[in-house]
Amino acid sequence: MDQDPPRYGQRIEDQPGEVPVCPRHPDRPAYVRCSRCGRPVCSSCQVQAPVGVQCVDCVHQAQQAAGGARRGGGAGLFPRAGVLPVTWGIIGVCVVVFLLQVVTGDRITAQLAYHPALTAVQPWRMLTSAFVHGSLTHLLLNMYSLYIVGQALEPRLGSWRYAVVFALSVLGGSAAVYLLSPGTWVVGASGGIFGLFGAFFAWTRFRGGETGGLVVLIAVNLVFGFVVPGISWQAHVGGLIVGALTALLFDVASPRLRARRRLR
Repeated sequence: MDQDPPRYGQRIEDQPGEVPVCPRHPDRPAYVRCSRCGRPVCSSCQVQAPVGVQCVDCVHQAQQAAGGARRGGGAGLFPRAGVLPVTWGIIGVCVVVFLLQVVTGDRITAQLAYHPALTAVQPWRMLTSAFVHGSLTHLLLNMYSLYIVGQALEPRLGSWRYAVVFALSVLGGSAAVYLLSPGTWVVGASGGIFGLFGAFFAWTRFRGGETGGLVVLIAVNLVFGFVVPGISWQAHVGGLIVGALTALLFDVASPRLRARRRLR
């Protein structure tokens, strides 16, 4: 049919023609379409996704593309909460560094924090500042946000791409501070975290997903950075832009995804 498929999660019982059935279970009517491939999917084959519902085949393909496919029974179709090596690695480093900050009386902070004036002689600070935090509350908020976005993005993007997005987003946030606020000391992983949110937006949008809720979440956090003193909105904006562009470039450069989009 030439009719466009419904949007994610939209029921399809009112469409003309035969009652849609699940490809995996032809004896079962399926009134919901997969948010990735658009095929009807019955209740037994539905996997709840951050945006809409996906079929088990698409979930399995996504895990294979991420290098995390697991063989075996149905439980392997779902990403395990602990299988987030990059996310947990970043959290672990940030916690260790914070303990060192407390033990050394912030001498570690002075060695790792970023200031634009030091860029030429100590450029590594543009990256190491992401693992330093100004307080326990700062650390906990950032690590919670990192865990939330990591659960959604790392299994889909793949661990090495996810790590690249985070690192480049941190550098992008530091570069924005260099350009827009050259007299500021900066610490914290929020530039990288905003980059991951930007990457999640680009990843979802490139596949035609619904991004309204994600846009609201990003906007609220951006506004928070503008109105609360002591928060580097420059790092947030820089990280967000770099993260979105990096994820988009990964998608554009993917031959498999380009081929699939040409067939639509």
